[in-house]
Amino acid sequence: MLTLARTLTLVVAPSWIGDTIMMQPLLMRLRARQADAAIHVLAPAWSAPLLARMPEVAAVIENPFAHGEFNWAGRLALARRLRGNETSAGFSAVYVLPNSWKSALAPFLARIPRRIGYTGEARYVLLNERRRLDPAALPRLVDRYAALAGPLDAATPLPRLFSTPEQQRAARAALGLPLDVAPVVFCPGAEYGPAKRRPARHFAQLATRLTTQVATQVATPQAQKVGGSGTGTAVWLIGSAKDAAIGDEIVRLSAGAALNLCGLTDLGQAIDLIAGARAVVSNDSGLMHVAAALDRPLVALYGSSSPGYTPPLSPRAKILSLGLDCGPCFKRVCPLSHLHCLENLTPGQVFDELMGELDLT
Repeated sequence: MLTLARTLTLVVAPSWIGDTIMMQPLLMRLRARQADAAIHVLAPAWSAPLLARMPEVAAVIENPFAHGEFNWAGRLALARRLRGNETSAGFSAVYVLPNSWKSALAPFLARIPRRIGYTGEARYVLLNERRRLDPAALPRLVDRYAALAGPLDAATPLPRLFSTPEQQRAARAALGLPLDVAPVVFCPGAEYGPAKRRPARHFAQLATRLTTQVATQVATPQAQKVGGSGTGTAVWLIGSAKDAAIGDEIVRLSAGAALNLCGLTDLGQAIDLIAGARAVVSNDSGLMHVAAALDRPLVALYGSSSPGYTPPLSPRAKILSLGLDCGPCFKRVCPLSHLHCLENLTPGQVFDELMGELDLT
């Protein structure tokens, strides 16, 4: 016989990997306040492998709508689904994290009693527990999400994803990767736009220097093959299919000093490969936040965006940002056409951080 939790809570998730990770402290606070609560998350289908690594999530409901899509009939159908089914009488509360009015529509139509979120985009009727955001008091996105569960009377907890040794071995086996190598992982992509992506030649120079100057922990034939020259450390490039071209360019410019895995993994495998990394170098991207939530040594590279708003949430993360007068501009493409914020952040500076802060010797 199925035993129902006394409280069923819905969270409408954001649509970016990093923002979804920054949602987790809200889930932690909700669980801490009511241990028997079952938290369901309404999220895009791609995020299911990520949410499966959060122990606070009881179930994932697919959000079928593309960004900006209205689809009245589809939202009515979703509302009916949220209103109740054979396993529950319905949700008692919903936390709506995106600021759009469309994200609050289905919970309103489902007549969920408590509908909580920031006032956002014309949501005066759709939400009945509206919070007014003070950006100066809550400059970080993670704190804004966490504060929806009530005043922050303590430090916001850090996101923490889990990845088991069995999952890590399975991911490597599926991709034909050696099990006895602790690679340095580069995440050269950034879904938001090129103003957040470090030039390929800088990643290539860093890969070349790592594979020639950093001793490997295990010098097996497989490790030598993956590591390029066999005299350095394995460098693996991880990202989406959209990052495959820049990955190929890094491999070419580094004369094979890195292995391009961009586009070859699903999100769950990417999480498990990063979990087994010796260290991670990443643009400000979703995978940067994955590395932080897995508590890996991390060098995070910031260009057009701000570490004050969406920093990597880990004490093992080192942020590199030049803090130029023209930034942060938060643009997808550099409005000045020079990208000095990332062009002038040299491979030597990143290498020094890896050596000094992350103990790669």
